[in-house]
Amino acid sequence: MNKSVTIIGQGYVGLPLAQEASASGWKVFGFDLSERVVSGLNAGQSHIDDISDSDVRTMLDNAYTASVDPLVISESEVVVICVPTPLGEAGAPDLSYIESASTTVGKNLKAGTTVILESTTYPGTTENVCAPILVEQSGLSIDEDLFIAFSPERVDPGRTDYGIKNTPKLVGGISPESTKKATAFYSDFVDHVVPMSGPKEAETAKLLENTFRHVNIALVNEMAKVCHELEIDIWEVIRGASTKPFGFMPFKPGPGVGGHCIPIDPSYLSYEVRRNLGYPLRFVELAQEINNTMPQYVVSRIAETLNEQTKSIKTANILLLGVTYKKNIADQRESPAIPLGEELIRRGANLKFIDPHVPEWKVDSATFQSESDWNSAISEADIVVLLQAHDEFDVEAISMNAKAFLDTSGNSKEHRFRL
Repeated sequence: MNKSVTIIGQGYVGLPLAQEASASGWKVFGFDLSERVVSGLNAGQSHIDDISDSDVRTMLDNAYTASVDPLVISESEVVVICVPTPLGEAGAPDLSYIESASTTVGKNLKAGTTVILESTTYPGTTENVCAPILVEQSGLSIDEDLFIAFSPERVDPGRTDYGIKNTPKLVGGISPESTKKATAFYSDFVDHVVPMSGPKEAETAKLLENTFRHVNIALVNEMAKVCHELEIDIWEVIRGASTKPFGFMPFKPGPGVGGHCIPIDPSYLSYEVRRNLGYPLRFVELAQEINNTMPQYVVSRIAETLNEQTKSIKTANILLLGVTYKKNIADQRESPAIPLGEELIRRGANLKFIDPHVPEWKVDSATFQSESDWNSAISEADIVVLLQAHDEFDVEAISMNAKAFLDTSGNSKEHRFRL
């Protein structure tokens, strides 16, 4: 009988995992609550950037099946939970998706199943939230007929050099036997699996990874502001510092941080520290404060650039290029383009955008269509603002044809155009 796994959630994390597992001989059930997503996948249609339609068709040939029926869980030896963990009110983690998924899994478990949580969350979630629900709903006993572990996802949408297979996988079980079983599962299709001493350590390692990036991005964002005031080219500074072969890792400033990790994950860590220890994790909260100012800072730089032409933001024709949270993908989760666009609209700008990956963009109650005539849109704009340097954009040509140009990505050769 084929080895079988149910992967709960078929989004940016669950679908690539399903692809690798199915390619290694596992019979994969991709469980998702969205009938649209499930029907599309079973018809060979992908809904995420990193998986093509042909990839999905190959998965189907490899015994992959998408389903909205939770009974597929009872047919599996392994269940992996890959559901969203957004921030709720006041920045507290919203665990409702994890709790709902755990309840559904628990009701359909068979004895001997290994359940692995991949959703990023605060330390203790696997042991204190998932495990009790799974035990209560299933009636199974941990380490006798139920094994539970945490393994943080490390998916970076749009990246081509690292994927599921060649990115080391951390695994922390709530017991040595749980760690062993989860490690055996991933070892079938991941080159290097790293057992951890427990789920809390694995949960915290994930938060540390993204907090490291969050803090360093905040540092370089603040440096960008300071260097602008001091008439120093921050991009040249970074280029110079990057030549040091040790002790320095380059980070780049930008219009803000976005995506499913950096804007959110450090808040889980900060929340847990405040909740359990009663004091703030100051580096994290300061980094959040600095990074959250960047959309507003870009607006101020837009105003500054327009002022040089004796124009103001009010009634100006402003064209934004790239509204996703990173280049060459369609993902808009937590994109800084949203608060930036909201502020420009609030100030009375005539806003337009171009993004080859996003045909329609919603900002507040307004809906914009991506401009189809790029040349006209660029020439008619009072200022063109590059937010994400998608490969489709010829940055040098755009900068030369625009009345005014602001590059927040540092891709322009002309230093005077850069953030």
